[in-house]
This record gives sequence, C-alpha cells and structure tokens, in this order.
Amino acid sequence: MKKNLFKSMAVALLMTLPLAGFAASKVTVITPYLAQPGTQFYVEGFEQAAESRDWDVNIIDTQGDVAAVISRLEDAAAQKVDAIVINVDPAQVGAGLAAAKEAGIPVFGMDSGADPLLVTNVTSNGYAMAAQTSAYVVNRLNGTGKVVMFVFDAFPPVQARGVIADAVFGNHPDIEVLERITPDVADGGIADSRAQMEALLAANPDKGSIQAVWAAWDQPALGALQAIEDAGRADEGIVIVGMDANPQAREAIAAGGNFEASMAQDFKGIGSTTADAVERVLNGETLREQVIYVPTQLVTSSNVNDLDK
Repeated sequence: MKKNLFKSMAVALLMTLPLAGFAASKVTVITPYLAQPGTQFYVEGFEQAAESRDWDVNIIDTQGDVAAVISRLEDAAAQKVDAIVINVDPAQVGAGLAAAKEAGIPVFGMDSGADPLLVTNVTSNGYAMAAQTSAYVVNRLNGTGKVVMFVFDAFPPVQARGVIADAVFGNHPDIEVLERITPDVADGGIADSRAQMEALLAANPDKGSIQAVWAAWDQPALGALQAIEDAGRADEGIVIVGMDANPQAREAIAAGGNFEASMAQDFKGIGSTTADAVERVLNGETLREQVIYVPTQLVTSSNVNDLDK
C-alpha cells in the first residue's frame, strides 16, 4: 500500500516537471532607437532566436525618448519578467537599471554600453571599426587633406567610434578635421546630415576644399553623399566612408561613386548572440565577459556584392 502511494506521488511529481520546465520565459526588449535600421536588425535577430526558444518577448520602442526607457524598465521590473534587454546608453537610465537589480532581474545590453548594472553588453568592436575606416580615409588621402566628421557622442557605441577616429586623424599632422558634426537623428540622421553638409559645401566652395567625409554610421554618410551630388561636386573625388553597411550604403558603394567604404556589422548576429547570453544566464550560468564582441568586416567595391543581403 505504502509502495503504491510513493509510486503515485512520484508519477504526479514527474507530470508537473515538464510544465515547469517549458514555461515560457518572459523577456522585455527596450530601445528608443527602433527607427534606426541597425536596431531593427538587432531586434529581428533577437526575436528569431527567441522564437526558437519559445520565449514571450515584448518589444518596447520609446521613439527617441531616452528618459522614457527608465519608466519602461521600472514597469518590466514590476511585472517580474525573467530578463530585460536594452539598446540605449545605460548611464542615462541608471534609475531603471537599479529597479531591475532590486527586483532580481538580469539586464543585458544589445549594442548598448558596458555598465556594472548590466550582465553583459553584446556589440561590435567599435574601436576596431573606427580604426579601420579612419585609416582607410588617411590612406586614400595619402595622409593629407581636410576631413568632415559626423559623430554622435550621446550613444556610447557611436561615441567610441568618434574617439578612435579623432586619435587616428590626430596622429597625422597633415589631416585637418574641418568640422565635427552631430546631426539630428530623429529620422535616422540622413536629412539633417544632408542639410549640414550642404551648408558646409556652400561655405567651402572651392574644389579640393573638402577631401573626405568620415561618418560614425551610414545615415550621415548617405546624407553627405546626397548633398555632394546635388551640389554638382561628385567629380571632385570626395571620399565618403560610413559604418554599419546597411542596404542603402551597400548600394552606394556598389555604384562606385564617392561612398567608398563601410563596416559590415552582423546586426542579426548581435541580436542572436544577445539571446544566447540571456539563455545562458537563465540556465544558471555566470557570465565572465563584461562585453561580448561580434565580428565585423570592411566593405568596399571589391567585396560588397559578395555579402549576404
């Protein structure tokens, strides 16, 4: 009788284990930058990876409002989700990260910035990318010329790119940074970059007065390209270099005009690698890496058509 009772209890316990084991993990992804193509690809890669794990994923876009990320983090903490992923400067949302920590919820950066309140940040190596693209500009100019820079210091991954480009250009005494522009990124950065480049071209009308444009991401490079072409100055050989190798940039590079190079980030790979990191932590692993880098590739006319679209 007692033996049968224990057997029945064991069977009942085993029947409950699969239900607990297969309960869908709830993960909230929060970003103010979903208008950016790169962020869209991160999120797509994360969602695809999450789907294969049967996670319940909630994507929250604060539409450029960084401050709103704090309240969304606090909401996710109150909802007791299993994990949170952010694509925003963690230094600007510290109160929300603190709320998540107090609730015992791990927070991951997806091309964010390193921070003690994050488990890890999954990103491309912005230092290496900026070094390659700025060195490309220096080499194309044979170490002499005036360069326009488009930067965005408010977002750590992009800010780091500008720092390295500053150092590379500063290491060449005959390279002059004519202007260091921070465009309005409300629409991704193309429109305002175009307008600012138009003004700069008008202020420097002579052929050879601008030799290159270095942009910390592709949208300003594309805006500068439009301005140069519309001003009838495409034949001056102004070298344009961007970063991210988004579809528009690849088309421009393939066309063989002023836009000569960009860096291909594995955006979907960043998303899927972030999902891997989340899974590892949810399974009880302690991550040692404060930053996890996903490989990148320099894109020029020689290899642009070989890349996966």
